Amino acid sequence: MALLPHFSTLGSGHTVLMLHDADGGHLTFAPQVETLASLGYRAVAWDMPGYGNSAPIEPYGFKGLAESCLALIDALQCGPVALVGHGMGAMVALEVAVRQSAMVRRLVLCAGGPALDAQAMADWVEPRLAALDSAPDDMAALAQAVVPQFIGSAALPEGVRLATHALSQVYKGAYRRALQALSTFDRSAAVLGRLHMPTLVIGGAQDRCTPPAALQALAHVLPDARYLDLPGAGHWPQLEDPDAFDGALADFLATTRVLH
Repeated sequence: MALLPHFSTLGSGHTVLMLHDADGGHLTFAPQVETLASLGYRAVAWDMPGYGNSAPIEPYGFKGLAESCLALIDALQCGPVALVGHGMGAMVALEVAVRQSAMVRRLVLCAGGPALDAQAMADWVEPRLAALDSAPDDMAALAQAVVPQFIGSAALPEGVRLATHALSQVYKGAYRRALQALSTFDRSAAVLGRLHMPTLVIGGAQDRCTPPAALQALAHVLPDARYLDLPGAGHWPQLEDPDAFDGALADFLATTRVLH
């Protein structure tokens, strides 16, 4: 049996499981772990397989990542969860919901999901691969080069520093494999249109990786979705504007109907 992914957790109550982007690890949800715990939730943030202390998987793709996430949900013994995915983590969250919708109480898709087209995906992935090819083995240099390209004009400096630190901790090989996997997400609008759990689609108004048009299109496909963008934020809304992000998340979790 494969090893369970590593995770951090705080609090008790209904479980909110947070899945990070290729650009970081569980630390990219550090503010939300504390906020959600203070609001009476059990906040869990994983390290995706190959990240942090989580063992890698073979083959590396969305099927295996979703199965790893479902294994974690089962191990947590928490029943249906609210699943929050950022960037690539949003794609994993969608894959989990497609495979086992009964295990997902609510979905929050942050700055991630299917790209509008191949060019949009290339605009997201290629600058990162180029930085990876040119950076030394020390990922700190890559993080210093990548993060400033994709933040918004009003990003909280502390959040930018945390995003940069989280990316600097990623293993170089795992990062390459995650970036290569991004373009393999192939769930169609017809398949996603069968997901009926309440969903919040949220992003940065200045995100050049997953721009507002892409998130609006995703929200249009999902039957029970609402869309929100945060002015002045880029690709890390939860770190660039944590107060606004946490407020929207808390409101969504508190007021959205619960499916049984």
